[in-house]
Amino acid sequence: MKRLQNANIFLLMLAGLSTSGLIYLSFTSTSISTSLRYKEQRICLNITKVHEDNSQLQSPQGLSYNQPRVLGPDGKGIPLTPWLAPVVWEGSFDPVLIDAIFKQQNITIATTVFALGKYTKFLKDFLESAEQYYFVGFRVHYYLFTDQPEQVPAVKMGEEHYLTVLKVPSSNRWQDISLSRMARLERLIESRLVNKVDYVFSLDVDSKFYGRWGVETLGRLVGVINPWHYDRSREHFTHERRPESQAFIPHSEGDYYYGGGVIGGLVEDVYKLVKTCRERLDIDKSKSIEAAWQEESHLNKYFLYNKPSKVLSIEYLWDDRKPKLEHMKLIRFSQIVKNYNEIRPN
Repeated sequence: MKRLQNANIFLLMLAGLSTSGLIYLSFTSTSISTSLRYKEQRICLNITKVHEDNSQLQSPQGLSYNQPRVLGPDGKGIPLTPWLAPVVWEGSFDPVLIDAIFKQQNITIATTVFALGKYTKFLKDFLESAEQYYFVGFRVHYYLFTDQPEQVPAVKMGEEHYLTVLKVPSSNRWQDISLSRMARLERLIESRLVNKVDYVFSLDVDSKFYGRWGVETLGRLVGVINPWHYDRSREHFTHERRPESQAFIPHSEGDYYYGGGVIGGLVEDVYKLVKTCRERLDIDKSKSIEAAWQEESHLNKYFLYNKPSKVLSIEYLWDDRKPKLEHMKLIRFSQIVKNYNEIRPN
């Protein structure tokens, strides 16, 4: 009888465990008394746990820890963040395998692009190179925000790739164009993307694709390392340093400096990001504060305390003005050389 009691206690303990899946137990119990025998029993416990997904990797403010490195002592990319999120480099994934896995999921990726004023000149190269390298073979819907729909070039879309042009007002300040990005993304998600697409990316139009950009970039919340700060200490990051701003980050804190040229993830996670940043931008505006690098400063504040579940290496946001690093196997997406005085309205 004591063995049976112990088995029952063990089963109750298992039933209280927070683990997912099925547990099968098989045991034979025979009591000391010859008058009572227990035959072999097979018990199936279906124990379910709601896992806390890695989009909830929230870090407390003021925490002191070593700054993560982008490159190792040998100059090669480090493949993992300190919070165990993958850093995507060439060679860290098998494109044939992951394409086959994601093909079964029938996913849709929304992609937003902002081309206002003279930035429409970059649309042709952006779209043509995207159609060569960007999520080829997967369903993609581009949403292009512009004040000049007539300047959108006729670029042939690949299979299951679609383009929707959304007209928005012009602006006399490039900073206002940058500041409005979060609000426009928020409204787009609310009005068009919820329950219709799986992932959403927002990419800078003054850039060009030079290599594959595929499902290896998908995750719940995705950031990219800025090519101008990958080798700097956090004290030299160009974060917003005024405590009165909602984007404030002290010199003693910071992981990577994330580029505003790429934001991505599941729709619901990107929505939380852009809504939070838009609310903080509104608070700053009410105090006549403009963060050092507009929405990029607020993005970095969000990512510092809400860690990305996946980080894209500098392969996914380079700058044509910079020579390729020795151990970089390829450049996938890069900001093109331009004269800001010619293209910005102020």
